Amino acid sequence: MSTANSVNDTQLGLSTHEVQLLRYHQTAALQQSAPQSTSSRAASAASSQGRLLLDPSSLAALSAHLDRVIHEIQRRWAALHAQTQQATQLQYDRAGNVVGDADAAIEQFQQLCDQIEELQMEFEKIKRIGEIVKGYRARVEALDRRVGR
Repeated sequence: MSTANSVNDTQLGLSTHEVQLLRYHQTAALQQSAPQSTSSRAASAASSQGRLLLDPSSLAALSAHLDRVIHEIQRRWAALHAQTQQATQLQYDRAGNVVGDADAAIEQFQQLCDQIEELQMEFEKIKRIGEIVKGYRARVEALDRRVGR
């Protein structure tokens, strides 16, 4: 491995995690493009020395690999986005149904309350009529007793 084809990983301005991720993807890219190739072994050797391989073929392989990774991430994101929208629409529909059902139940309850109020008014009228009837009956009975004596 030539040091001209590699760079010390501390010169890239990346965090330790980012360097590890870059090494992982470089190794994966080279293994996908040509398993057990010279480039793959050179990348492993460079990595063990704290360097990253920068020759044109390894950079092309890394670029193609990262394009595939990005494409896969975008595909998965689109699938999750579609699932999220579907779940959101389902919840929206359910909420709409719940609101509609609640509105119908409120309307029915209001109608029942109106009917109860009407029945209470009718009950009060009948109660008053019953008291009037009792009064007339008492008068009639009193008159009947006077007349019948």
